[in-house]
Amino acid sequence: MDAKFLHYGDQAGSKALRETVATYLRTARSVRCEAGQIMIVSGSQQALEISARVLLDSGNRVWVEEPGYRLARDVFALSGCHLVPVPVDREGLDVAAGIKRCHKARAALVTPSHQFPLGVTMSASRRLRLLDWAQSSGSWILEDDYDSEYRYERMPIASLQGLDANTRVIYIGTFSKVLFPSLRLGYLVIPPDLVDRFLRVRRAMDLGPPTFFQEVLADFISAGHFARHIRRMRVLYGERRNALADSIRTQLGSRVDMLGDEAGMHLTVTLRKSGNDLEIAERAARQNLRLWPLSPSYLGAPPRSGFILGFGNAAVSEIPRAVRKLHQLLAPSQKQPGKP
Repeated sequence: MDAKFLHYGDQAGSKALRETVATYLRTARSVRCEAGQIMIVSGSQQALEISARVLLDSGNRVWVEEPGYRLARDVFALSGCHLVPVPVDREGLDVAAGIKRCHKARAALVTPSHQFPLGVTMSASRRLRLLDWAQSSGSWILEDDYDSEYRYERMPIASLQGLDANTRVIYIGTFSKVLFPSLRLGYLVIPPDLVDRFLRVRRAMDLGPPTFFQEVLADFISAGHFARHIRRMRVLYGERRNALADSIRTQLGSRVDMLGDEAGMHLTVTLRKSGNDLEIAERAARQNLRLWPLSPSYLGAPPRSGFILGFGNAAVSEIPRAVRKLHQLLAPSQKQPGKP
């Protein structure tokens, strides 16, 4: 610990961490950036808040994925923006549907590498069409790349920002998933001509992030510990993913459809027959089984019923038992004739 860590730091974040993050993103995510474009923030939620204040005015229309991340939608709603839900299918955001619903939206929020909550990956054709739309309409794309490091069947998908030749993409990343949430460190990659505007907004909000943890993290990454951590955790989460997917196929195969099991720290199941996922989640909680219902992730109607199943904190040995509990909740056992 040095006395300099007790003073105000750089409003964009520690120079050491910004340089380290820029090198990592160029290598691992094919992001086009230099350290001067990086801003260290308190997680992806603050990244969205700053981006909304810089890029959007009250009354602007914003594309959001349907279904999508509720806390991200809250940021735009608090900024006075009108949300335009754009459906997601197995190729990711349906850009043609978005153009039909609102061609002149000011921005689009997307999770192209591992869509939240359905877990699909945006196809190359959709990515290119989204970039073409942003350029032709003068709109911005907010790329939330929240857990792209964890991909199990093949190498991580390159970022959307890396395909952007017209600097219309604001890239958002976080260490909450790959390390731990209470670290409260994330980052923005800002187009060069917008850096000063982002810094002015940041200055008005909190004068910059705490310095000490940034320096520790920069050392952690530079020394190679971060890369080794990602490799170890990819194996561990892959084992948990396999256990969960296998248990779902074995015990729930006729009742649900499974989505998004190729990447990330969650997968999603949708109910083949109608059911109230909120009510089922409440009953599950009383049995100490935590389920995240899918239907509240929809902004419009009709929502699909299902569950977002996180496996990041579940031991492999516990997963089959948890899936059996879910099976019992979906198919309450009936008394057999002649039995008490």
